[in-house]
Amino acid sequence: MSGPLDKISAPGLKIDGELLFNMRSEVAQMLDRKNLSFPGAQPVSFARRHLDELCRQDYYVCEKSDGMRYLLYLTTGSRGEEVQYLIDRKNDYWFIPPDGLHFPVPRDVSGFHVNTLIDGELVMDKLPGSGNPPKYQPKYLVFDCMVLDGNSLMNRTLDKRLAYFKERIFEPYQKLLDDYPEEKQFMHFIVELKAMQFSYGMEKMFKEILPSLPHGNDGLIFTCRMTDYKHGTDQNILKWKPEAENSIDFLLKLEFPLRQPDAQDVAEGVTQPYVDYDAIPVCNLHVYAGDGREERDPWFATMYIDPDEWESLKRLNEPLDERVVECFMDSQKRWRYMRFRDDKTNANHISTVESVIESITDRVTEEDLLNAAKGIRDEWKRRAAEDHSRMKKEAERKRVASVGVNNGPAPLGGAGGMKRKADEQGNARPSPGPPGKS
Repeated sequence: MSGPLDKISAPGLKIDGELLFNMRSEVAQMLDRKNLSFPGAQPVSFARRHLDELCRQDYYVCEKSDGMRYLLYLTTGSRGEEVQYLIDRKNDYWFIPPDGLHFPVPRDVSGFHVNTLIDGELVMDKLPGSGNPPKYQPKYLVFDCMVLDGNSLMNRTLDKRLAYFKERIFEPYQKLLDDYPEEKQFMHFIVELKAMQFSYGMEKMFKEILPSLPHGNDGLIFTCRMTDYKHGTDQNILKWKPEAENSIDFLLKLEFPLRQPDAQDVAEGVTQPYVDYDAIPVCNLHVYAGDGREERDPWFATMYIDPDEWESLKRLNEPLDERVVECFMDSQKRWRYMRFRDDKTNANHISTVESVIESITDRVTEEDLLNAAKGIRDEWKRRAAEDHSRMKKEAERKRVASVGVNNGPAPLGGAGGMKRKADEQGNARPSPGPPGKS
């Protein structure tokens, strides 16, 4: 039997070649896509104008974990056995060891889900009271569900997508852990439903939830309740980061200076200018413009680096050139090194870069969010009251119509008082609370 993973950047057996192509094609076909690229939704950076957007529409908010984003694909192997893959943002597929996970179907502990695609992120939770050095528990935090047993949920609203996941996958999974607690130690990771709040619950997020997290955090994610799941950049998913965490992923290209030969060089037979690899290079930062463009990775800026930082990078004893690097803007508006992003193949797209720069220059602080909470709540409650009134009027209209058709009074508990199924309510309010709300 397998045990918990110990490295979220390599969460299984990485596949390649024909099998990788086949798996990408299989997922694309399930999603009715011709494009074999990573199908996950991507947020936009939070700017001041988005405060008005939170007043206009219902959003849920959850913490942005400092982990790694993966889609979880539940499928079958060549012998019909239960198989799972994690799909990273590079669109690489990681095979989870056999017996590392099990997701039973409702009322059948031996059954399992297939043709199912879940969205979430993998983190390492620090276990309380685990001593020094601390012990960690790998967890996969779910925040969306795209396909369930071959049925696309992408055109459903977020609350319904999560409700289906909770009822069909998460609750049977929780029951399995409750009934067989001894199995937890063998699981590749533990699955949890990410706790979400109404968008005006910012005070609880900042005062209670974020300080008590057992893993790293670098901001908040706001997701619109009423919109479909969208492949690629989604203007209805908003990524807010504190000022110190606002960053951009660039492609780093080093340019070392040419050195003119001195007297000693000439004495040694060197008469032509040569590249001085001992000097601090120009650190050129490039953005991604997309495949098929005339210039795929155009130059954007340079990264400032002081001698101590350069020595630290050299001590890594790793290739530095042509690598994706995460940078932040300092108080002097210089791009500075944060870390390398080896989980990414490309730099941020130029449109993402422009969005982040807007977020940096027109930044929204924690205080701004807290101050906006009351207005967001008031607008949410106003919409809920209007929708409730509209639903009552529609129910009354149907009741009256029913009386006319039957040529007599409607029976008790008739059309006006019948509880409609959730699927028949469409996008109407009121909605249930956010799944996983704590």
